[in-house]
Amino acid sequence: MTEPGTPAGDEPVAAPGPPPAARTNEDYTEQLLGRPLDLRRRDVSRGAEVSLLSARKFWHALGFPVVDTDDELFTEADQRALAAVAGIVRDGLLDEQTALAMTRAFARSADRLAGWQSQLIAEAVETHMTAAQDAGDDEHESRSVPGIETATETAKRLAVLTDRLEPLLVYAWRRHLSATVARMLADADPESYGMTKMRSVGFADLVNFTALVRRLSERDLARLVSRFEALSADVITAHGGRLIKTVGDEVLFTTVGAAPAAAIALDLVETMTNDDVLPDVRCGMARGPIISRLGDVFGTTVNRASRLTAVAQAGSVLVDATMARELASLSGFELTGQRRRILRGVGPVTPSLLRRATSAARRSVSGADAPEPADRPGPRTDA
Repeated sequence: MTEPGTPAGDEPVAAPGPPPAARTNEDYTEQLLGRPLDLRRRDVSRGAEVSLLSARKFWHALGFPVVDTDDELFTEADQRALAAVAGIVRDGLLDEQTALAMTRAFARSADRLAGWQSQLIAEAVETHMTAAQDAGDDEHESRSVPGIETATETAKRLAVLTDRLEPLLVYAWRRHLSATVARMLADADPESYGMTKMRSVGFADLVNFTALVRRLSERDLARLVSRFEALSADVITAHGGRLIKTVGDEVLFTTVGAAPAAAIALDLVETMTNDDVLPDVRCGMARGPIISRLGDVFGTTVNRASRLTAVAQAGSVLVDATMARELASLSGFELTGQRRRILRGVGPVTPSLLRRATSAARRSVSGADAPEPADRPGPRTDA
């Protein structure tokens, strides 16, 4: 392919080359892909024995814009991936719609993963560069987008790490796939869970996050959110829970049983309270049937946990009546019934305040549906 500024003959004319950023992109694309860009779109579809239309659907499902040029933009890996998906459909293992949906699931997860890991490397590079500079360089400190030096060094490191990280990606996917299938089989056993998927659902929410956003620089805010996500993930997975998603100042998790969820919520409160960087958190939890879709969870149980989080005080954990009843028979927890309240979009709920047991005696919640006496302290009552 003839580069801009170069005639069709053998002798190039004196013309300015592409800008540094463009040269950097060209330098690292083939390194990161692991193969040269030497195939056109027709080469890929022909090699995979599929039509251009099918190839276009596959490429679009991967999350990339449709390519209408005949430039050499593809590699042998693109051809093999397309052939693999086409083979799954030809062999009758999946229909085309499901195969494309599966491809889309891979693409969305990989896109987020690539962005996340690139940011981690860029932050590490930026921190190292900042430490080597004058401490008074405020302009560098406040920069929210990596400069060309940081971007170039990040690309260089990722090019070196890619081959070493690829086996880890496959390993993690197989491990999580195995755990997911195990949960699905357990949920399908009517003797274990009946006809619905029962889960304990919890939210943890950073308190006064809006005020922090106004006060902190973009870099400090990014570090705070990253720390919150990392600490939350450690606590949740340590008790066998699933981190469903993080949205800035909030995490959503699920567990099969009530006790692990309670331990997670109490540990999250304690961990954030003892952290010098993070503000306090508040947690809300509910137990009941959920709907799982595209890696997320939905349903009234999830909504109830979210609304309980919104009315919990800083450093406290509120649970719904169903979870409270299950926890009441377990040692290690104290439950204080709160007064009945109406939660927006959920309706009437009688929550209980969850604490770690301070003595051998446990508070029963058998009367949780009764209104709370006026002189009993509890969290704020706004819904």
